[in-house]
Amino acid sequence: MSQQDTGPPMRYSGFNVIRQGLSGNKGWTPAWRDPAPKAEYDVVIIGGGGHGLSTAYYLAKNHGLTNIAVVEKGYLGGGNIGRNTTIVRANYFLPGNSEFYSHSLKLWEGLEADLNYNVMHSQRGLINLFHSDGQRDAFVRRGNAMINQGDDAILLDREGVRKHLPYLDFEQTRFPIYGGLLHPRGGSARHDAVAWGYARGADQRGVDLIQNCEVTGIDVSGGRVTGVQTTRGAIRAKKVAIIVAGRSSQVAAMAGMRLPIESHVLQAFVTEGLKPVIDHVVSFGMGHFYISQSDKGGLVFGGDLDFYASYAARGNLPMVEHVMEAGMTLMPMIGRAKVLRSWGGIMDMSPDGSPIIDKTGIEGLYLDCGWNYGGFKAVPASGWCMAHLVATDTPHEYAARFRLDRFRTGHLLDEEGTGSQHNLH
Repeated sequence: MSQQDTGPPMRYSGFNVIRQGLSGNKGWTPAWRDPAPKAEYDVVIIGGGGHGLSTAYYLAKNHGLTNIAVVEKGYLGGGNIGRNTTIVRANYFLPGNSEFYSHSLKLWEGLEADLNYNVMHSQRGLINLFHSDGQRDAFVRRGNAMINQGDDAILLDREGVRKHLPYLDFEQTRFPIYGGLLHPRGGSARHDAVAWGYARGADQRGVDLIQNCEVTGIDVSGGRVTGVQTTRGAIRAKKVAIIVAGRSSQVAAMAGMRLPIESHVLQAFVTEGLKPVIDHVVSFGMGHFYISQSDKGGLVFGGDLDFYASYAARGNLPMVEHVMEAGMTLMPMIGRAKVLRSWGGIMDMSPDGSPIIDKTGIEGLYLDCGWNYGGFKAVPASGWCMAHLVATDTPHEYAARFRLDRFRTGHLLDEEGTGSQHNLH
């Protein structure tokens, strides 16, 4: 499909679905173009995942920049945006993270209308379980912080949890369920649909989405970025944004940078389709196990990182066993479900568990990375704030604390309170 093969973009609607269904579905137009790369752009975004695509979209929508290329070594949405457990929430505690994820949730709530695309955002509610008096106290503090930020939080006692989640094992003695923190506006969304929606929206505003185009070098001259080298030729650019998740360290090294990032594998799993049974997102505090049920009926769940650094998008069997044990401890009924498949995402883990959205020491080169477990839910706000940074050269107020130099100055955002070891976040 060449760049000029597409006509005006079709607006999706119930009427068009019916009309196309009656006409054999022969009138649908491609969702986005497949252009060849131009010789020069104002902005080149390295990475065609959720964060890269949302950055391109908001650069065009909010700032009127359209001479933009998103270059992706594979296909759009083939990385972590399509390898996650789809959870959307704004239940963060520390200033800096709290207002950022609160803004992201507000963007999620208007995303489908904004993109004219069904991302299947479902605010089914998220419940974080606690299993001790100390955990209860911590979640009370977190809930109060969420409410003070303008988000919602409801503290549930044991019977309150039983009312919402009657299928849990309330008789276990190892990790007794004391209660839970309910975040009613939390939920899930269709991960790859988010990538497709942002890709379509960016394309409609003139952004070139260039797939199968791996960046092999970053050109720097006189302390300023001048472009990128790719498998499809050199591309000149006034500004370059690195938004490549678990590959951040490797790509930044092309510009002579060493990042405070480790890449780790996070596995996730999905079962066969089952009748509706889990109508919330549930997080098991003592086992770091989280589960929800997809629209197709599959139970989608995951747990901890594999705890060793790796660039392989696959995990080890001991962690599979650990996740299954946590699931069985929480809800023994899960043992009857047949696991269809598993996958691994390459997580870019920062030393304090919080992200980086900042300019680098090279003029015109920008960085968006270090999302740890929080990447999917952050997609809208990450793109919003990164676009603001690239367009204006000033940090957005919601990302003002995500500076790269905080690891040198000590102004860390240790959300989990687990110190500076990457794989503990």
